[in-house]
Amino acid sequence: MERTHHVIGQSSVFLDALELASRAAALDRPVLVIGERGTGKELVAERLHRLSPRWDQPLVIMNCAALPETLIEAELFGHEAGAFTGATKARPGRFEEAHNGTLFLDELGTLSMAAQDRLLRAVEYGEVTRIGSSRPMRVDVRIVAATNEHLPDKVARHQFRADLLDRLSFEVVTLPPLRARVDDVLVLAEHFGRRMASELQRDGWPGFTRAAEAALVAYQWPGNVRELRNVVERAVYRWDEDGPIDAIQFDPFHSPHRPANQAPAAAAAVPAEPALAAPKPSPAEDGPMDFKSRLARFECEMLQTAMAENRFNQRATAEALGLSYDQLRHALKRHGLISGAAAESVA
Repeated sequence: MERTHHVIGQSSVFLDALELASRAAALDRPVLVIGERGTGKELVAERLHRLSPRWDQPLVIMNCAALPETLIEAELFGHEAGAFTGATKARPGRFEEAHNGTLFLDELGTLSMAAQDRLLRAVEYGEVTRIGSSRPMRVDVRIVAATNEHLPDKVARHQFRADLLDRLSFEVVTLPPLRARVDDVLVLAEHFGRRMASELQRDGWPGFTRAAEAALVAYQWPGNVRELRNVVERAVYRWDEDGPIDAIQFDPFHSPHRPANQAPAAAAAVPAEPALAAPKPSPAEDGPMDFKSRLARFECEMLQTAMAENRFNQRATAEALGLSYDQLRHALKRHGLISGAAAESVA
């Protein structure tokens, strides 16, 4: 089977989650995959299917958030001809398509209560009824569901059925965000970079400078692996110089020409560069030489440089670095940089 996406990582928290999914794959029970956007929930769902006894049967994927509420039930359970306006012929639902295989329900938390009621019956009894029909059909389907929400909280708010959650959470695999997988950042960046260079038919792979690598490691990655892939591929295709890649742009929307009605008032007058180039760390002359100390020293220097370039305006600096205002404030406090000239200036 050819794949364009791969499950890659070496950090212990990621491998633990992957091992849990692999163990659950052999059991013919529902699995709930939880994780932030971009953490690879669909890849884990595919792994669950490929390692299961149903590996040679259909894997049917349905994004519950991609359809209006009025069409979700028809997509899940199918409909008969004439069941509603526009239903000119009968159509099987996703449960029928996934018979003897696996049905992956992405964004499970967006399902309406009515759809949850019918899903509960399908999971509990293995029966589905097309809209417009009174005859139930038996289906043999394994359910793998995914969400980026904490479903027990939705149950407490009466927005999700507790009995449905009980039936779908035989095993719960929680994927760690990329910021908790620091050891995987450069491994993934190397993979995405090499693949992009090959796609562009570049001669060889130049890699990243140490400063660029430190910037990648220090970033918080709110979009997780999907965001990392975009950042790395953008850096590779824009780099047309000899030697390792040194320019990293975390926010592709960062521009001095952004529409004025969308620019924050405090940062509207602050000029910005089209890309954030990772600053060069100064050689360490004194103090400890271990990795964590070097990384902390580089992060401090990068913050100082960015603050100076943005006239010590914290909001503009946060935007330039691709951080939230609170994340920047926390980083400045951690390095003792909020004092005197480092205080926020108002444009």
